[in-house]
Amino acid sequence: MIDLHVHSVFSDGELIPSEIVRRCAEIGYEGVAITDHADFSNISSILKSLEKLKDVRDDYEIPVLIGVEITHVPPKLIGKAVEMAWKEGAEIVVVHGETIVEPVMEGTNYYAVQEEIDILAHPGLIDVKTAELAKENGIYLEITTRKGHCLTNGHVVKVGTYVGCKFVLNNDAHSPGDFVSVELAEKILRGAGIEDTKEVFENSKKIMKKRLK
Repeated sequence: MIDLHVHSVFSDGELIPSEIVRRCAEIGYEGVAITDHADFSNISSILKSLEKLKDVRDDYEIPVLIGVEITHVPPKLIGKAVEMAWKEGAEIVVVHGETIVEPVMEGTNYYAVQEEIDILAHPGLIDVKTAELAKENGIYLEITTRKGHCLTNGHVVKVGTYVGCKFVLNNDAHSPGDFVSVELAEKILRGAGIEDTKEVFENSKKIMKKRLK
């Protein structure tokens, strides 16, 4: 398992990057991406801090990507934020989707999947048209282990499977207790309606390999 959606102290997480990597390695993860909550006010500062890991990460136990999760940005400005993140050195870009447990603006999913991003996180009650755009643009839909956001996992799988989207599984971890075991992750995927859990884990490996080039 590779977790491509984790938050550190550089946004609203509780752990510094080294603690995140150590905990992930200890429970058998094969890689991790630190993707802190970001908008125009902090994209630069987050990536400037995380970029310092690049010179030392070869000595970490597992591969580490640095990136951001574009969060609660007005839909029509998502493209501008994504462009800014890539220019500032992001290696992976996630967009905070329309989870039903937060007041995310309608249209966020639709605008996000038209941009150069890797993952649409917890996309809530995603519609077929948006899922089709995600597939067309090679964007992965997230199945999440996080409380609240996971309430629509089944819907995401149903719509995504109908369209032919690819999925990844992430924790959206903010604190130590948010990291689930690989065994529990597999059960969450099956509970959402995905039987081929290996394919989902392979999708995360593909993203990691692509972005570490």
